[in-house]
Amino acid sequence: MNNILNTEMMPTIMAIAESSHYLVGAVDSSNNFIGLTEVIDVEVLNSLADAKQYLRSHNIVTATLEFQSAYDEMCGTDTVGSCRQIINL
Repeated sequence: MNNILNTEMMPTIMAIAESSHYLVGAVDSSNNFIGLTEVIDVEVLNSLADAKQYLRSHNIVTATLEFQSAYDEMCGTDTVGSCRQIINL
């Protein structure tokens, strides 16, 4: 976890409304959604429980949980905004 946080990245679980998967990665200092490290790409998981366990398996204990609607994802606008919460794993 320290390596990820020291490089100004925040582990993140991204959920898209009405989707059956969760994206797990990190948000960097430029607000880009990327893999946890240069070696680990963004992971696609089938449940929130699986996403949390995946981060725990990488020794991460805190992450951002972000929910977006499909409309937000398609338009890419920040005006509607997404719902974000810091969670303890």
